[in-house]
This record gives sequence, C-alpha cells and structure tokens, in this order.
Amino acid sequence: QLQLVESGGGLVQPGGSLRLSCAASGFTLDYYSIAWFRQAPGKEREGVSSISSSDGTTHYADSVKDRFTISRDNAKNTVYLQMDSLKPEDTAVYYCAASYGNYYGDYALTPGLYTNWGQGTQVTVSS
Repeated sequence: QLQLVESGGGLVQPGGSLRLSCAASGFTLDYYSIAWFRQAPGKEREGVSSISSSDGTTHYADSVKDRFTISRDNAKNTVYLQMDSLKPEDTAVYYCAASYGNYYGDYALTPGLYTNWGQGTQVTVSS
C-alpha cells in the first residue's frame, strides 16, 4: 500500500510561517522525486516546489521563490515544505506527490509526472 500523507496545514496570519510534512509509507522515498502542488478554489492545480531523488536538486515556482524551502529526510521517509512570509494568495489545499527517478526545473512541476499523491492539507492565510 503506497501512501503519502500531508500534515502541518492550518490557519496563519499574513507574514507567518508553516511547515508542511509529507510522510511516505509502503515505499522508500530515496529514489523518488517529490513535488508539492497546491489548488485554490476556482483555480487549476499549481506546481509549487520539487526536489530530485539522488542529488536533492530543488526547484520553486516564481510565486514562492525566496519564501518557501523544500527539503527531504530520507531516514524519516519524509519531505518538508517550510513556508515563510505567507501571503493570502498562498491559501490553498497543498498536496505532495512522488515520481520515481530524477526530475529537474519546470519539468519537475508537471502534474503528469506524478502517480502517487497525498490527500492534501489546507493552508489558510488570513488576518
């Protein structure tokens, strides 16, 4: 049973921070590229950030660059998304996804690459 479970979402004021976690079970994350996506009401699912498998190369959408940081802890089989300086427009359901192999740059934020998806965690940024 291959599963990804997101956690860490919640309500935060503009300028605040949250750290999302994506825990994998049923498979080892070491050999998978991992990406975070988000979807707000009425909008398409948007790629946020990715991290490759073997070399840990990261990539960020322009909208979150310099504010979000993706990392992985293979020993814990978990990927994190540290979100700082949050804005109301960051409000969305955030999903993590995994794809076997190494993927980089904008291509790594292509939803069609990913076959394993979590169920999402809600992030709300509001005053």
